Amino acid sequence: MSNTGIKYSIIIPVLNEEKYLLPLLKQAAEYKIKYGRACELIVSDGGSSDATVETAKPYADKIIVPTRNKPENIAIGRNRGALNADGDILIFVNGDVVFDDINSFFTVLERDFVNSEFVAFTCKVEVNPDERKFIDFLFASFYNRLFSLENLIGLGMGRGECQVIRREIFFEAGGYNPLLAAGEDFELFKRIRRKGKILFSRKTVVYESSRRYRAKGHLAVLFSWLLNSAAIMLTGRSVSKLWKPVR
Repeated sequence: MSNTGIKYSIIIPVLNEEKYLLPLLKQAAEYKIKYGRACELIVSDGGSSDATVETAKPYADKIIVPTRNKPENIAIGRNRGALNADGDILIFVNGDVVFDDINSFFTVLERDFVNSEFVAFTCKVEVNPDERKFIDFLFASFYNRLFSLENLIGLGMGRGECQVIRREIFFEAGGYNPLLAAGEDFELFKRIRRKGKILFSRKTVVYESSRRYRAKGHLAVLFSWLLNSAAIMLTGRSVSKLWKPVR
């Protein structure tokens, strides 16, 4: 049953995303116009030096910019977006992401999450079909099965490409850790899992760009994820001191 009284905040943290941001902005804006959902679109900029902010202006309800002239990490950008959000449900998506079907995404969200006891929601992440290679399919299948299993056994896992969190839970948990250069998405879901169950929806897909896999290689990306995740679980800190953007 659709609960049209719910107010959603779509929060997009960005840093020099001029080349990738427009498809997501158009999806969100067209969805709002077509379906009239109680939804706002927030772009939280981390100090872009390209035309990211100008690109967002025709589409975003709110554009949040840093108060200091220094690039900021994605955790800070997400937290600032949440602080400026009016929604009861916060939807965090990265700037190079697009929804497979945004209407289906909200249908599943309202049917399976809004009126449930789950405290957070995440879904499958795959490489954009226009860029996908067979190795992308293999690794995405592995990641998605692994992350689904981790939520089932109570560890809590969700990639920052798409994390949906109830507002009160987000602030009770303290938001994303701004001291983490990497793994901040996993670390937050680990803390949120202590407050309740997380729904991993295998019915829902968001697509990411292939840029990091092409620049670094799948094995290097996987190793970095595993290393940072292990360090966070054992020490509360990521091994990476800087998550270098790939543009």
